[in-house]
Amino acid sequence: MTARSLMFQGTGSDVGKSLVVAGLARAFTLRGLRVLPFKPQNMSNNAAVTADGGEIGRAQALQARAAKVPLSVHMNPVLLKPQSDVGAQVVVQGKVEGNAKAAEYQHLKQKLMPRVMESFERLRRDADLVLIEGAGSASEINLRNNDIANMGFARAADVPVVMIGDIDRGGVIASLAGTKLVLDPEDAAMIRGFIVNRFRGDPALFAEGMRMIEVFTGWQQIGLLPHFPDAALLPAEDALGLNQSFTRKTGAKIRVAVPVLPHISNFDDLDPLETEPDVELIRVKAGQAIPGDCDLVLLVGSKATISDLASLRKAGFDIDIAAHHRRGGRVLGLCGGYQMLGRRIADPDGIEGPPGSVEGLSLLNVETVLSGDKRLEAVSGESFDGVSLSGYEMHIGQTSGTDCARPFSSIGGETEGAISTDGRVCGTYIHGLFSDDRQRSAWLTRLGASPSSLDYEANVDAILDRLAAHMERHLDLTGLLRLAR
Repeated sequence: MTARSLMFQGTGSDVGKSLVVAGLARAFTLRGLRVLPFKPQNMSNNAAVTADGGEIGRAQALQARAAKVPLSVHMNPVLLKPQSDVGAQVVVQGKVEGNAKAAEYQHLKQKLMPRVMESFERLRRDADLVLIEGAGSASEINLRNNDIANMGFARAADVPVVMIGDIDRGGVIASLAGTKLVLDPEDAAMIRGFIVNRFRGDPALFAEGMRMIEVFTGWQQIGLLPHFPDAALLPAEDALGLNQSFTRKTGAKIRVAVPVLPHISNFDDLDPLETEPDVELIRVKAGQAIPGDCDLVLLVGSKATISDLASLRKAGFDIDIAAHHRRGGRVLGLCGGYQMLGRRIADPDGIEGPPGSVEGLSLLNVETVLSGDKRLEAVSGESFDGVSLSGYEMHIGQTSGTDCARPFSSIGGETEGAISTDGRVCGTYIHGLFSDDRQRSAWLTRLGASPSSLDYEANVDAILDRLAAHMERHLDLTGLLRLAR
């Protein structure tokens, strides 16, 4: 069996490609097709552990969930995880293969294309339909040489393309028509249709706009897709969502403050808390202070722990966290956040940057050495209070010290994490903690709120079903299948 395939590219970053593919994956799955998602190259510090022991971008994990299939490293064969403004860790078919600066990576891409095509062919042999997501903007013709993410892949795999434009940011007619204008004619010939995303208002008012896009581009209208508000409740991949303005939540009983650091990773750990009516989640950015009345300071994961620890101190968050703890407040560190809470972090092999070591926040009597292989594993067990948990580990580093004698959890008969002598500071390597209803409920109770009544995972699936229905109503899905090759 060789699947039909269709690629979705965008006029720019954050135009909704990931969400469109997720919605279509669920819609076509509900039509009885075996659908697999694919993204040749992704750049994100939000990753998921796969069933075959690797990692892929969080968006492809959501798309696989929408398609009701297990995660595979072949769904995202190249994952770039930024570690600095100019460099990234390169993950190929789920495994770390080194680091590369932006200029170096441009030369590396040509060598990665065979691996990308290998993964794509594996998926095509096991599906009825492969839905492919491009990366960034298709019109970045300065990056076209050796491209593996957009038109370079589409041409190599001979896959037709649907272009997505975002009307919410303005200028959608010009962005779609301009994309056609700047592309090489042979690249532009791969594009067969277009979608205008995030429309608000009366669709009749943009009917002429859709017709004009057809005239300028020669592409088929697939549909005008209205804004889907519940998208905010799905697991996030893009850190752009962390920049949203904070609004008070009426009726919330507890406040959780999260310092937003430059290399924050796996920040979808926050999403389940966001859904809780009793929780007011406050993302605190540099230049702001951690609120003095918060109940919990939550330090989440980092792709560059030592660098982010320096940024935390530069922002003065270390002073705020120490004051919060002195007032009797609780602190929880997840993965990189756990490492920051200790007395010292050492990087003898220069995994994150120049070899060396730095002092931590000293709220836990532990030390971390960044060495060894990356741990990528789904885990289950129970936390220190006897509550069952499930999640996953994704980290480099070994942490030890006297506070590990009070472990955060027991996993497969082995202890994990640490708790301070006063019991108010906890550290763990387990991601997905708050996606587990039992754990989230226990933390809400511990912080003074009512136990959670939400089934988070069922809620995500219900939203995906509504998203699929949204796609069925507003897009020509039968037309998309006709375009697929």
